[in-house]
Amino acid sequence: MTEREVHDSVAANVAKWTKQNAAYTDGRAQAAWQRDDLTWGVFGVPEGAVAVVGDVRGLDVVELGCGTAYLSAWLAKRGARPVGVDPTPAQLATARRMMDETGILFPLVEAPAEAVPLPDASFDLAISEYGASLWADPARWLPEAARLLRPGGRLIFLTNSVLAYLCSPDEGKIVDRLVRDQFGMYRITWPGEEGVEYHLSHGDWIVRLRASGFAVEALRELQAPPDATAHPYYDWVRPEWARRWPAEEIWVARKRAV
Repeated sequence: MTEREVHDSVAANVAKWTKQNAAYTDGRAQAAWQRDDLTWGVFGVPEGAVAVVGDVRGLDVVELGCGTAYLSAWLAKRGARPVGVDPTPAQLATARRMMDETGILFPLVEAPAEAVPLPDASFDLAISEYGASLWADPARWLPEAARLLRPGGRLIFLTNSVLAYLCSPDEGKIVDRLVRDQFGMYRITWPGEEGVEYHLSHGDWIVRLRASGFAVEALRELQAPPDATAHPYYDWVRPEWARRWPAEEIWVARKRAV
């Protein structure tokens, strides 16, 4: 993508998430920051069921696309030293308010994941839960994640599954048949939405991860728990669907030692 396209993508997503903050994320921040257990995705799959994060005590962690930074807060409570990075001022304002309310303190940086103003080789773990992993250009943010990580550092990110994308019509909820082409998927703007998403096939994720210096260690395709209910806000997928097929997936990769 050109610099102009990246700029336009970031600007569109900042506009989208400024509205999302007012409509939903600011009001949910307190409950999210108070959460003791890490869960993944719209159906709250427990970390214990996927076991991707592990012991984070003493680790330097950068969260790319942190939003209101509840994940960074959870990591801080577990002994990590997180830094939250996000391009949306309203989301970071909520994160700062929650720091004042909880006393959980860590640095926040206003920047897109495509261009992070932090030093090379500063972190042991880079993580993204529907942040950079969905809303930033992989051609830019994956090399940035690699740059920020020390040799042997890990990258963990959650995003929509390939199958969920292929079964998502332009309007309405996910369906139980393929309705989109897999070949050519990348930059996606949904009708009536101002944000820009990025969806890759598994093969393309592997190619781009390897090109950025990562070795893939795991791919966890999430299944909604038996007691899962529809998300009150992100209701694009039904729990019944997500019990049969993966709506979300977690990638785990490690920066190769030089």
